[in-house]
Amino acid sequence: MSENSEEEYNTIDDDFIYDEDDDNSIFETDEPDPLDDEGDLTFSYIVADKDRPKNYEVDFKVHSVAGIVKNQDEEVTHVSNILGIEKQHAATLLRHFRWNKERLIERYMDDSVNVLRQAGVITENSKAPKFTKVRNFTCEICCDDDRNMETLALSCTHRFCRDCYEHYLTQKIKEEGESRRILCMANQCNVIVDEKTVELVVKKDVHERYRTLLNRTYVDDNDHLRWCPAPSCEYAVECHVPQTSLISIVPTVECTCHHRFCFGCGFPDHQPSICALVRKWIKKCEDDSETANWISAHTKECSKCHSTIEKNGGCNHMTCRKCKYEFCWVCMGPWSEHGTSWYNCNRFDEKSSQDARDQQAKSRASLERYLHASIFYYNRYANHEQSAKLDRELYLKTEKKMEEMQQTSDLSWIEVQFLKKAVDILVQCRMTLKWTYAFAFYLARNNQTEIFEDNQRDLEMAVEQLSELLEKPIEAEKIAELKQEVLNKTVYVGSRREVLLEDTAKGLLETRWEFQVDIKE
Repeated sequence: MSENSEEEYNTIDDDFIYDEDDDNSIFETDEPDPLDDEGDLTFSYIVADKDRPKNYEVDFKVHSVAGIVKNQDEEVTHVSNILGIEKQHAATLLRHFRWNKERLIERYMDDSVNVLRQAGVITENSKAPKFTKVRNFTCEICCDDDRNMETLALSCTHRFCRDCYEHYLTQKIKEEGESRRILCMANQCNVIVDEKTVELVVKKDVHERYRTLLNRTYVDDNDHLRWCPAPSCEYAVECHVPQTSLISIVPTVECTCHHRFCFGCGFPDHQPSICALVRKWIKKCEDDSETANWISAHTKECSKCHSTIEKNGGCNHMTCRKCKYEFCWVCMGPWSEHGTSWYNCNRFDEKSSQDARDQQAKSRASLERYLHASIFYYNRYANHEQSAKLDRELYLKTEKKMEEMQQTSDLSWIEVQFLKKAVDILVQCRMTLKWTYAFAFYLARNNQTEIFEDNQRDLEMAVEQLSELLEKPIEAEKIAELKQEVLNKTVYVGSRREVLLEDTAKGLLETRWEFQVDIKE
């Protein structure tokens, strides 16, 4: 089930009860009887069924930056207590193991020396970094030998002056964007500059940038976390759907900022198409677009027999191999009329311009014939994408309608929110319909495909009816009637979308769908 809470997962707890009187069954679920005495569905059953998790929904949790920092601190403290090491060292080890605590602890218990060496950590407290003044010291970087110069050495004992270390860390953090593995400045030394040392050396603004980068790496390194891709959004979403399950589920999540996206690939919500089909579809659209551009730029049709011809030389005098018609590549006119006046092609002529437009129309028709296998699905995909963009413009019109309703009736601002809700559902269903055509394109033709297309058709018809209803002008004497119609149609459209997504998701889980491509590639 989808949920935006920062504190809890939205899960369904099954209420199991031990039945001492039934030796054949250890557990039973406390569910309402679906039928009453007359054999009709009871209200309690309908409510219980509504609360069941849907096959197309997944559990997720949204984290703020403060929550991300808290999670890191808790994991660092946990590992620090178990391994008996300083927190800054525990943090370095966790980042080395991409925050996999179990793997870190297991490997550390087996061979702590090797783990520490590979992670670039030295845990001896006697070698903790601090600023000191060393007599007769010369910095190897700047060659300064000022006796009052402060120096710093990591636990590896490689010592440099404070200014050089500050400049080095500032450059790494602010210019290179590094935070996870900033190494000692000495050549071929793999000891990591830990958080405590960075805070000791750099200025406050640089340290704040360092902490921001560490937070980003925490999310980037965690397989169960992903940043919300919405512009300027600083929330991260946690979802425990493994990559191996992406061929059977579309893990759609919704951030606190209300942006809906797929946790598996990061693209905007593309239910019901799984990630593998989405990638293939997008690549196909790009490739087909490139093919169309190439055909348009490099080929033309013979004006006589309409064969597609590619220009393979520099001369504009062309001869069709099929019908032997000779023409000019530039203006497509008969070559016999050119003679010594071939240069007239560069002069604008209204008639020849019309001929060129007619030729271009033929080329477009030829291109559609070339791409006919996918043009049907792509046109409908693109149509719903465009319609969704236009429907978003309805929000502005809807706000005006809501204000108009308030002025011409006794409805409050809260009571006219049904219009905005209807537009929300409409846009969401448009996006769902868009991706149903990508899904249908790769489906093998069988009885299951017909069921899918029936659900697709029902949703499409309902969406068009709701869209038409929302375009109606406000009539003061019919506001109550319009409100009821919009409410009814909004509920129906939402239910049709749910039916389509539920059946498609169930089919994926049951491997009922057959595809014309390998979705495991």
